Amino acid sequence: MRKRFILTYLRNSRPAAYIISLAFLTFSILMGISIGSLEIPIPSIIKVFLQFGFHGIKTDPMQANIIMNIRLPRVILAALVGAALAAAGAAFQGLLKNPLADPYTLGVSSGAAVGAVVTLFFGIQLPVIGGFTLPLLSIAAAVAVMFMVLFFARLVHPSLPLSALILTGIIFSSFLGALISLMIALTGDDLKPIVGWLLGSVSMRGWSYIGLFLPFLICGTAGLLLNARELNVMTYGEEKARLLGVNIGKRKIAVLVSGSILTGAAVAVSGTIGFVGLVVPHMIRLLWGTDHRHLLPLSILNGAGFLVLADLTARTIIEPSELPIGIITALIGAPVFGAILIRRQRGGM
Repeated sequence: MRKRFILTYLRNSRPAAYIISLAFLTFSILMGISIGSLEIPIPSIIKVFLQFGFHGIKTDPMQANIIMNIRLPRVILAALVGAALAAAGAAFQGLLKNPLADPYTLGVSSGAAVGAVVTLFFGIQLPVIGGFTLPLLSIAAAVAVMFMVLFFARLVHPSLPLSALILTGIIFSSFLGALISLMIALTGDDLKPIVGWLLGSVSMRGWSYIGLFLPFLICGTAGLLLNARELNVMTYGEEKARLLGVNIGKRKIAVLVSGSILTGAAVAVSGTIGFVGLVVPHMIRLLWGTDHRHLLPLSILNGAGFLVLADLTARTIIEPSELPIGIITALIGAPVFGAILIRRQRGGM
């Protein structure tokens, strides 16, 4: 009885949810920095961090270099990408009232990947924005594909049912994936190094990629959090939302564009990583409810921790070689996707 009471309290307590999520993220980051070909003890990691605020703390220069220039930027980038994809997935699921919606299954990730590959292949660099050309064109492609999926799904069925939306997303994702494969096949060795990147990787990115990604993460996340209350209202139906004064069209566009910004920027720096936006928000909903004012920040925290651990697994499971993160997330996400689909079908939805 006591154990059941504790579990019920943890599920229903918002402070407990945030404490658990922060503890999970902290654990993931420490493990991501500590574990590798050279294992670094956690006390040594803490010493390296403390030396920036306190003088006189002695640290191993080699360990400090590995932490600050190799592992920490990789772990931070993985956390930021995981946070972005989880937030986008939670928003898409809430807006479309569909637990199977996420940037990967809706084809948004594939659209962003096409934008990124075209930019890299043709060496496009727009004036003024310079290095930000890659994420901006990736975001533009993600937004375009998002609206095309919705448009064609409505052509199939005006009420936008689950089957039409997911099928349209899968069709677009398959087509765009084939387009990328064709580009790689026709260009010989020029794009073959991008194949590993397309499967998802945060290896050897460095602090510059974090600086490239961070502005878009802030903009996209702010756009979603500012619409959290409206997302809650829209889950009860558009008619009720209108009666409560919600501008449906404006809010839909804001959520879709914000989610596409997060997805496009994430794909630009890490490649296509699937199912993070499906698995993490679904688990958060099961544990702590559907209120987007809490669902979004909790998804951000747990998505960050989840992808850090996925990256840790990818780089250590067949050490010294590495697997793309996308393989790890797909191995976890595909069974979850199937389980959710079966559950919905048995529920008559």
